[in-house]
Amino acid sequence: MTELLERVMARLQTLPEREQNAIASIILEEIEDEKRWDDSFSRSPDVLAKLAASAMAEYRNGETQELDSM
Repeated sequence: MTELLERVMARLQTLPEREQNAIASIILEEIEDEKRWDDSFSRSPDVLAKLAASAMAEYRNGETQELDSM
């Protein structure tokens, strides 16, 4: 465990149980969310590459429009 995480854990132990549980829930949700994003991106590199290739082909064929710059 990192020093920073050890400091966080020590500080959390001083909080009431309800607050500890609320913070623990937030951390667990964040970890699960990161895992879902990692899983999604690991399954989709081919899809992303195809979309990028399609966008470049449209650009080369003159099928795109420049956005107004403000």
